[in-house]
Amino acid sequence: MEILKKKNANIKKIVTALENGAVVVCPTDTVYGFLADATNKKAVDRIYKIKKRSKTKPLPVFVKDFKMAKELAEIDEKHAKALKSKWPGKYTFILNKKKVKLYGTDKNTIALRIPKYKFLNDLLKKINKPLVQTSVNISGNSTLAKISDIIEQFGKYDIIIIDAGNLKKSKPSKIIDLTNNNKIIRN
Repeated sequence: MEILKKKNANIKKIVTALENGAVVVCPTDTVYGFLADATNKKAVDRIYKIKKRSKTKPLPVFVKDFKMAKELAEIDEKHAKALKSKWPGKYTFILNKKKVKLYGTDKNTIALRIPKYKFLNDLLKKINKPLVQTSVNISGNSTLAKISDIIEQFGKYDIIIIDAGNLKKSKPSKIIDLTNNNKIIRN
């Protein structure tokens, strides 16, 4: 485990670590999240193992911008309007996936989000890759907002923890399935 302060001077180091298969705990605009390079199977598998998450549950993906979202998902004009009205922000949208090789995602669909958190947005721009992401917790348990709880629970793993202090109690992003009549999966 390595703990880094949340500052832009550490972004290059974090990008290099992600490119080399690291799992990173990062603050977001909602909760602390696990991040890994979505194109790196070993890194994605480590998130599943650390979280004790079933591999049948796909992971959402952070993208840096709308252009990257369009490279990964089928986005028509109607979808584009919905996405642009909520992004960047606390909304994850399930869309039909293009034929791209990403790990941790469903075969046919992909859950995408552009966060609204400057540090994370800067990181996404610098790495220029989609990152799988999921809340920091053991699957089925409450998300962790206190940095001391995160270190206590996950400090035994070979991960990087970005310390932004304790986050305010918040809910994970709202998930809307645009492939299924805009069905709300998580409110």
